[in-house]
Amino acid sequence: MKTAIVIGATGLIGNHLTKLLLDDERYQTVKVFVRRSLGLNNPKLDEQIVDFDKLNDWKNKLTGDELFSCLGTTIKKAGSKDAQYKIDFTYQFETAKAAAENGVKNYLLVSSTGANSGSGNFYLRIKGELEEKISLLPFDKLRIFQPSILVGEREEKRAGESVGIVLGKVLAYLPYLKKYKPIEGKAVAQAMIKSANSHSINKIEKYNLDEVANILK
Repeated sequence: MKTAIVIGATGLIGNHLTKLLLDDERYQTVKVFVRRSLGLNNPKLDEQIVDFDKLNDWKNKLTGDELFSCLGTTIKKAGSKDAQYKIDFTYQFETAKAAAENGVKNYLLVSSTGANSGSGNFYLRIKGELEEKISLLPFDKLRIFQPSILVGEREEKRAGESVGIVLGKVLAYLPYLKKYKPIEGKAVAQAMIKSANSHSINKIEKYNLDEVANILK
């Protein structure tokens, strides 16, 4: 039985992921590193309330078999580009680096459709930069998931998200824009777990929207 590590467990994908891992018999412990409690009661759950700005205080606890990274925010919620960069890049990269140093073998990252370090879009540039930097870390297996607009109940409503979901469903009928079709956050979480337990020996695999759906077939 394995130990899973989750960061971003209070988000849409991360919350589903944590609950699915707790119900999965292949995992004996699910470690979550969060800024506030999930409010879950489960004997398999090892919840650590941490300050991501003080990684040195808790990085020794980043031990296990797989690290699932689901952190993400918006400029509006973060307050500035610098603050968003810290959450979407710095926290995730530094946590991954510490986990790799502690012997964690596998890393699974939620990125985004269109991630590109050379993009003119700030958000997509962050995601692309993170993908590139993570790929240099000594994990045995790296799995990168690139979903589009995420559908599901969030604790907070994001401005423009409802419009984006409707628009995404319309654009999905255009062949060259299908990559922007909305996807359930729970489906991404399920795909991450299935990929983590596959027998593929490839070091790095990326899954776009269609490939995420194919994993679940």
